[in-house]
Amino acid sequence: MFEIELKFRVGDGSELRERLAENDAVLVSENENQDTYYNHPSRDFAESGEALRVRRIDGTPLVTYKGSKRPGAVKAREELEWRLDPGDPTGESMETLFDRLGFRKVATVTKQRETFHLGSSNPMTVTIDRVEGLGEFAEIERVLHEGSPSDEAVEKAREEVLNLASELGLKSPESRSYLRMQLESTSG
Repeated sequence: MFEIELKFRVGDGSELRERLAENDAVLVSENENQDTYYNHPSRDFAESGEALRVRRIDGTPLVTYKGSKRPGAVKAREELEWRLDPGDPTGESMETLFDRLGFRKVATVTKQRETFHLGSSNPMTVTIDRVEGLGEFAEIERVLHEGSPSDEAVEKAREEVLNLASELGLKSPESRSYLRMQLESTSG
């Protein structure tokens, strides 16, 4: 799949929740995400724009790879993700494999996440994240269910993301990942 997303700093989460309700958004989940990120042994994911992580959603492990970002203000890139359980119920086997292959653990980002869907047939996703040590954010995401969508499809999805952001009153885009923000806050 291909994700088109944009993150925003949130000043007032209750105001955003009200706007979501006004737009008939449906709360589909509330959970804790613990994302442990890894760097490749022979190329720097920070430079290539890729990401590799083991995510635990309320303890359930998944592995995620995010490809390099396409140019543009709204993030657009391939995403591969799958659950590791029941064969690896804690994700520890995957982390051991990464270690054996030379991947280096970078950091773990912990957040409380509320996920909302807007629309019926191909819903937009809005998440409200309370990220440990960083604050509150909202992410708007449009998923394209093809691995390599056309430039036109990506641009249409970017417009949808920006239009929804405007409808929800989100005005402070944040281009950095939670990982980058966390690393910058601990190094400076």
